[in-house]
Amino acid sequence: MHPRILTLANQKGGVGKTTTAINLATALAAIGERVLIIDLDPQGNASTGLGIDRNQRERSSYDLLLNEASVSEAAVLTSVPNVAVVPSTMDLLGVELTIAAERDRAFRLKEALKSLHDLTIDGKPITYVLIDCPPSLNLLTINALTAADAVLVPLQCEFFALEGLSQLLQTIEQIRTTLNPRLSIQGVVMTMFDKRNNLSEQVLNDVRSHMGTLVYDTVIPRNVRLSEAPSYGKPALLYDLKCAGSQAYLRLATEVIKRERQLRAA
Repeated sequence: MHPRILTLANQKGGVGKTTTAINLATALAAIGERVLIIDLDPQGNASTGLGIDRNQRERSSYDLLLNEASVSEAAVLTSVPNVAVVPSTMDLLGVELTIAAERDRAFRLKEALKSLHDLTIDGKPITYVLIDCPPSLNLLTINALTAADAVLVPLQCEFFALEGLSQLLQTIEQIRTTLNPRLSIQGVVMTMFDKRNNLSEQVLNDVRSHMGTLVYDTVIPRNVRLSEAPSYGKPALLYDLKCAGSQAYLRLATEVIKRERQLRAA
């Protein structure tokens, strides 16, 4: 069975994309999935947050996009059981200039992922690919959306959340009509929710009224342990399983799997 490819995208920075990518991957792995994260952000926070040192990144997502390495050559096993990552390097900053004139520039990642079946963890195939995008709607994000089955949108509980979401939804619709007709929205996950703050509640209600059932029931709280974990090179679920943030990501993983089953059955 072909692995499901989910892209985590939002052109706004600081909304919890990377935190969601690494903790959702860890939670999916904990319930038996084998997950590959592709770090497409030049800052490489997903790679760092999974404990991959910069000098360990001999091959990267840059090599993948330039067709200079296959997925199995670029992927690195992490200390999280059943999770591998294709790390990112600062080279990604120049990738747009390198491939901008190429006719297949939007399909580079999709092509690269055709070699995905060569990558196994403990001899078993990958079941999920999570792509962590940069905070912009650039060629890297377009590649990620073109390669994906579905998009997962992390959205911060803040005043301008809906404004940024409408721009992203327009981009997703453009990609669907021109590059990837099978692209769907897996869901919207509200992050950095502060129950002491009336605005958080208001934004959550606004987004639910606009997006309906696309918004996950699980809301990710503002949580110190979630913020601390990356500096130890660990997902929060390994750093502190009992904290509110970790528990929320476990619930989110269960919800994602449930939706996937419904989508496959449809």
